[in-house]
Amino acid sequence: MRRPVFTIATCAALALGATALSACGHTTEQRAATGAIAGAVVAGPVGAAVGGAAGAARPD
Repeated sequence: MRRPVFTIATCAALALGATALSACGHTTEQRAATGAIAGAVVAGPVGAAVGGAAGAARPD
């Protein structure tokens, strides 16, 4: 049986890493791409869509 505290801590660390990477880049396309990659690592296809949208929404 998995320990819930370890799982929550792992998910939180991955989410923090994805957030840090979600807006890397100089152009909208670069930020959307890094957001999509980070989101895919954390949450699969749904995370990729959300990360891409979040990266593209950041103002220049």
